Amino acid sequence: MEYIYSKENKRIKYLKKLSSSASYRREEGVFVAEGLRLCTDALDSGADVVSAYFSETFFNAHREFAEQAEDGIKESFILRDSIFSAVSDTKTPQGVLFVIKTLDKTIDFDTIKDNGKVLALENVQDPVNLGTILRTAEALGVDAVVLSSGCCDVYSPKVVRGSMGAVFRLPMHIAADLPEFIRVFNSFGTSYAAVLDRDSVSLSEGLDKGAVLAVVGNEGNGMTPEAVAACTNKLYIPMRGGAESLNVSAAAGIIIWEMVK
Repeated sequence: MEYIYSKENKRIKYLKKLSSSASYRREEGVFVAEGLRLCTDALDSGADVVSAYFSETFFNAHREFAEQAEDGIKESFILRDSIFSAVSDTKTPQGVLFVIKTLDKTIDFDTIKDNGKVLALENVQDPVNLGTILRTAEALGVDAVVLSSGCCDVYSPKVVRGSMGAVFRLPMHIAADLPEFIRVFNSFGTSYAAVLDRDSVSLSEGLDKGAVLAVVGNEGNGMTPEAVAACTNKLYIPMRGGAESLNVSAAAGIIIWEMVK
């Protein structure tokens, strides 16, 4: 266990850059998870933890956790409380932070052909929305989540926190070409584009019982025409009130519920 006493330490600069830069996270192939609950979830799910950082206060209060975690982690560090606060992405840091290898993996279509349920997200930009969607997708039992390359970084600190650990357990794949991914899925399943179009299928009519891919789009612009055209069906959520649309995380939750029930 190594001690860090200076904010100028290269490790501190490294952590700050990881927390603030999506491109740097992609370059390094790692991301940051902060807080006791998230770090415990990471260990329990078998995530590849590269390094662990503890504030002095946390280490003294949770020495058993820190020492047990250290057994399976390559590098561990203790930071002064003020230094930990400087690298924390939260207002009231708990004092524990892990650096973890990214988990993105290509989806094996053979494992989802038999009634698999997949959610696809196109250009979702708000980290809070994305974290909420991932949390809901895991809770309701989606088999996998596909993200277009235009989505916000799934490994940003806000998404990781908002997902409540779903990023460690939920199979996820980033599709460089989402319309092509949809077309491949159509060879064995049914895809639905969530759009504000009364000529499309109402969600109240139900979805196919076989393999299903449901796609939701950007908060402001919805889905791109290319992604909509790639889907076999268009889908809308019937609304009785005066609102013109739903928040994307709310819409995704409603569609997921219908897809997996």
